[in-house]
Amino acid sequence: MSKDIKEQYINFDEYIRQGEPAQRERAEAWRVAIGLQAVDGLKTSEYLQETARKNIEGEITIDEAREMVKQYYIKKTAHDEGDEDKEEADLVSGNISKLLQTDAFTYSMAGLSAIHKAIFEGVFKHAGRFRDYDISKKEWVLRGDSVLYGRWQDLRMAVEYDLEQERQFDYTPLNKDQMMEHLAKFVAGLWQIHPFGEGNTRTTAVFTIKYLRSQGFDVNNDLFERHSWYFRNALVRANYRNLKKGINYEPLFLVRFFRNLLLGENNTLKNRYMMIDGPEEWKMPENEQEENKHRTSTEQVKTLVLALGSDQLPLKQMMERVNLKHRPNFIDNYLTPAINEGCIRLLYPDKPRHPRQKYFLTVKGLALYKELTNT
Repeated sequence: MSKDIKEQYINFDEYIRQGEPAQRERAEAWRVAIGLQAVDGLKTSEYLQETARKNIEGEITIDEAREMVKQYYIKKTAHDEGDEDKEEADLVSGNISKLLQTDAFTYSMAGLSAIHKAIFEGVFKHAGRFRDYDISKKEWVLRGDSVLYGRWQDLRMAVEYDLEQERQFDYTPLNKDQMMEHLAKFVAGLWQIHPFGEGNTRTTAVFTIKYLRSQGFDVNNDLFERHSWYFRNALVRANYRNLKKGINYEPLFLVRFFRNLLLGENNTLKNRYMMIDGPEEWKMPENEQEENKHRTSTEQVKTLVLALGSDQLPLKQMMERVNLKHRPNFIDNYLTPAINEGCIRLLYPDKPRHPRQKYFLTVKGLALYKELTNT
């Protein structure tokens, strides 16, 4: 984070540490709103900072603050280089701050669209509307490659499906590790659909904050403010696979973000760790890799490894061996974590829906099996 960006938050920190409860709430909303602009390489203006301060201190309401920013750009006669980007950052920051200063939240496809519309009102003409074209985006962390985003014809169906699956999901039998992994998977899947032409990451972040609050989580908003670029890159890595290059989906980075966000942990969040084929000095230290490997060996993964052993089994038989009948529960809590951890692989990895698809233990899975059975 640059020196200029750091200086923007000094006053906010003071309000959060020493201000009245209402001031702390407003300061947190503003610092998140401003921090999220880094996702698209945007910085807010000094005018926005001063306007935010007035709102935090209670001199003006959030709606008055947003109107002042809007009028500032309408009346501005001299335009400097970068003003267009600052205008977007300022307007969007005000809109996000308003969203975060209220508890109102609608968990639905319409609610997701409403958040996008509220964030980008006055910025994008297509605010709140799903895209009607396919997209790809060159990613620094993928060395210019792109995540495979959802087809525009399938967007509504895909969003509705993901939201409904999450609505029906039962968190009660999960431990905190499994809970973080599932939340990361849900948010990554929703982001991968990319229903809007622009502004998907900022929309996903705001939706996630409000959803987690609605579920009773105490959200550490500092993470979205200080690590918004990491959040986006972690979403990218969680949704990128290139079997030809031997690269599989990697949820580790996003799980670490959520563990810091909700469990108060202090996992290292470095963008350079996520770069595909990055320089040797950029790679994650082995001690951190080992720590994660140990953490992700959940009881469900161990149970499935023990049940599979040296056999090759279809999904139905694996479910029978672990005595489960609810397919989504088995996939989310047993099979997917075991695959992501590298303990289980598909017999036909290029054809996930192959009629004779079976699963078997990898070398890592066999090692874990021997460790668990002392053989």
